[in-house]
Parts: sequence; C-alpha cells; structure tokens
Amino acid sequence: MLNISRDIHSLSDFKRKTPEFIEQLQKTGEPVVLTINGRAKLVVQDAKSYQRMLELLDRAETIEAIREGLESVRQGKTMSLDQFDQEMRKKIRSPKRR
Repeated sequence: MLNISRDIHSLSDFKRKTPEFIEQLQKTGEPVVLTINGRAKLVVQDAKSYQRMLELLDRAETIEAIREGLESVRQGKTMSLDQFDQEMRKKIRSPKRR
C-alpha cells in the first residue's frame, strides 16, 4: 500500500539520496513515486518486488483465461477433437495423419 508521506518524492530528492531510497525500496518492497514539478512522473521499484508483481500479473491472466474457457464450455461453445483437427489443418494446410 502506498504511504504518501514515505513513498512520494521529487526526482531531485531521489537523485540526492539514492542510497537511502535503495535501502527503503529493498526494506519495504513498496514502490516510490517520483515527481517532477510537483506531478507524478515515475515509479521506482526494486527488482525483487517487480518480479513478484510480474508473476502475480501472469497468474491473474492465466486464471482469467481459464475462467473464459470454462464459460465457453458452459455456453456450449465447444467442438469435438475431430472438428478441431480439421480446422487446424485447414489453417496450417497440413494433410491428415492416419
């Protein structure tokens, strides 16, 4: 969760105190919002928490794809394996194997 008093700073402040910010990023795992002329412009995050965020996003996308697939099955939007094989062979123009 973003802590406004701790996690929003000017880019100039970040440049002056980079080692302190790196320590904070590693300690908290929370990103820091950097401002330019008082407006949020950049977000800085340590590599470990960024990797975790990417993994969570990938997981969420996978779960959503599974939900969509299950909904398609519930709605009867399915085909037999033979139908699927025929359609794929048309797309890739491959002869049927026997």
